[in-house]
Amino acid sequence: MAMLKHELWIESEQGQTFCLVGPMGDAARSLLLQDAQLVWTVEAESHFEAVTLYYTFMGWGIYESDHDWDRQTYADDWRKIQESRKPHVVTYQ
Repeated sequence: MAMLKHELWIESEQGQTFCLVGPMGDAARSLLLQDAQLVWTVEAESHFEAVTLYYTFMGWGIYESDHDWDRQTYADDWRKIQESRKPHVVTYQ
C-alpha cells in the first residue's frame, strides 16, 4: 500500500481538476488553462480516500461509490512512478 499525492487545480469558479502529482497526472494537467492555480494538495492511500478528502475540502458532503476498485489501495509501484522525476511542468493550451 502506498500513499500518493494528489493536487487540486482551480481554473475558474466552476472549473477544477483533481489529479495525481507526477507523471500519472500529466495528461490531466496538460488540459489546464494558463490561469489555473494549484490550491491544495493531499496524500491518500486509495482513490476513495482521495476523493473523500476532496469532497470534504470542497464542502460537497459525503463521497459515495459502489465500485470495488475505488477502495483498493494504491500499489507501491505507483509511489515509485510518482517520485520518478522532478515536479511536473505544466504545458498550457
